[in-house]
Amino acid sequence: MNESRTSANGGMETSYGFREVADGEKQGLVNDVFHKVAKRYDIMNDVMSAGLHRAWKEAMVAALNPRRDPTYRSLDVAGGTGDIAFRIVEASGKQAHVTVLDINGSMLGVGAERAEKKGLSANLDFVEANAESLPFEINSFDAYTIAFGIRNVPHIDVALKEAYRVLKRGGRLLVLEFSEVEMPLLDTFYDQWSFKAIPQFGKMITGDAEPYRYLVESIRKFPNQRDFATMISQAGFSRVNFTNYTGGIAALHSGWKL
Repeated sequence: MNESRTSANGGMETSYGFREVADGEKQGLVNDVFHKVAKRYDIMNDVMSAGLHRAWKEAMVAALNPRRDPTYRSLDVAGGTGDIAFRIVEASGKQAHVTVLDINGSMLGVGAERAEKKGLSANLDFVEANAESLPFEINSFDAYTIAFGIRNVPHIDVALKEAYRVLKRGGRLLVLEFSEVEMPLLDTFYDQWSFKAIPQFGKMITGDAEPYRYLVESIRKFPNQRDFATMISQAGFSRVNFTNYTGGIAALHSGWKL
């Protein structure tokens, strides 16, 4: 098993957690994980982040600061349950329109149900598609967001180039993802929590520890903050930077299409 992080040169496309798989095999394995956890996805995020994901997502949407404008269009990728999309719509005073895109129909089903209950369906649409091949024309969106999903995309470089393609000039990319802990002592504690506690909590919640084991391992394989920032720049984005949350447990990366 290879436990070292991948770099800006790639490697996630053949990494299913710590296990190496053939190029083209990862997507099906990841789909199975999210079919299994779709109904409990928000509980899963609470377990993975000790509840902090809610504050991180609020900070992400605050950084985006969507316009209160009915022409504002945002694309939320790998956002099937609607968590980010709902926040964007509400932050825009229910003016913005958000397209929620996910490769997993089970996740989208959960999001559509939640949107209906929240009375936000008029501001949203849900599209089942692949982040590596977006079914939208060039210059379609003012913003592209993806939270805790980019590490599950096999060819991250392709997805980032697609993000650049569909954004308008002046459009913004925001990526929220678990990252490399940079605070002494916290890294040791987080490793213990991740590899020992999280799979056991997952088994208690869903009856199956394996999806959680993959998710923890995928975090450790994902490029660190600087390498991922390099990947975003290589896709064509300008003014690329990142902000660490909670000592680097998560990081928000930003880039602009100028």
